[in-house]
Amino acid sequence: MSCCDKPGLLPVEEALARLLALARQEPILESASLPLAEAAGRVLAEPLLASLDLPPWDNSAMDGYALRLADWQGEPLPVSQKIFAGQAPAPLAAGSCARIFTGAPLPEGADCVEMQENAEVLADGRVRFLQPLRAGQHIRPQGQETRRGDCVLPAGTRLGAIELGLAASLGKAQLLVRRRPRVALLSTGDELVEPGTPLRAGQIYNSNRTLLKAWLEGSGCEVQDAGILPDDLARTRAMLGSLGGVDLILSTGGVSVGEADFLGAALREAGELALWKLAIKPGKPLTVGRYRGVPVIGLPGNPASTLVTFALLARPYLLCRLGVDALVPLRIEVPAGFAWRHAGNRREYLRARLENGRAVLHSNQSSGVLRSAAWADGLVEVREGRTLEEGEAVAFIPFSAVFG
Repeated sequence: MSCCDKPGLLPVEEALARLLALARQEPILESASLPLAEAAGRVLAEPLLASLDLPPWDNSAMDGYALRLADWQGEPLPVSQKIFAGQAPAPLAAGSCARIFTGAPLPEGADCVEMQENAEVLADGRVRFLQPLRAGQHIRPQGQETRRGDCVLPAGTRLGAIELGLAASLGKAQLLVRRRPRVALLSTGDELVEPGTPLRAGQIYNSNRTLLKAWLEGSGCEVQDAGILPDDLARTRAMLGSLGGVDLILSTGGVSVGEADFLGAALREAGELALWKLAIKPGKPLTVGRYRGVPVIGLPGNPASTLVTFALLARPYLLCRLGVDALVPLRIEVPAGFAWRHAGNRREYLRARLENGRAVLHSNQSSGVLRSAAWADGLVEVREGRTLEEGEAVAFIPFSAVFG
């Protein structure tokens, strides 16, 4: 990769395609077997195959009565047994019905369940059915959900609560998962200090470190906190040289072609460097490269720019290295609760939230402002060259789809 990787502004789709191509060249293949309780947020290393039918036997979908439809000609039927969930029933006696409860196994010979609301228990204990019946009604057949040997979840699936519950329903106590990506996180700039330190003239608190650490850990990464890189080439070289055993160096700020470009200078000396100017707003500058064989992604330093480029580019890159296929964030089409009069030459990602089903923008869209992101619950995507009238459809990306 060269510094002049491509002139002009790079569309976000092309930038993502390039990053994913790099990610697929270096998949993280190491894996370990973990108990279900420790597997949340991890990525399956092998397909999850069903080891049994679900449900394992025909069962009742209702509290009611099980019967053999051929035994019923409209007359009341005696109750021959009562079946609760967790019990093994006896075969259904001819000419009778069975009292049955939701989830209980269907007795052999029964082919119909009628809900108790449509049945009347007579004084002599027999049951009259008040509506026409049909074979198979209110029965969950064996294997309705899955059959033994079915691929229930493919390799590359991120394991959330639902996926773990599904694995538990199949009796799986352990799952083989990819190891966590190891990410070295650093910020650049003499102007940055950590919270808790008194500010001197010209200094600001480093918010990106806290933001990215939380987002990375939420994406299933192990974070090696490399702190703040000062604007000093020798110390930059020393810090980068100490970052061994990681899968990615993720930085914010400070990489350009200017006089304070110490991270870029170190990458040029001992690795590869590409500076991509993206056709998005906020977040135009992006650094991609390698340092002594370790991939490097440099995000812009402004907090809103960091948010957008991490969500749309860095996070998908990391997930792709784990074999995850679902990398493009969810976009919901909603009516715009605003008008957009000025068509730009870059795709814009605007901090917004949904109010009464409409996307409403925060009044301050500066790339240096984080408060607007705390107010918002997602990003509105306005494509290049587009204007909008209030009420027109626009794409909304929930934060939950990119930071969960």
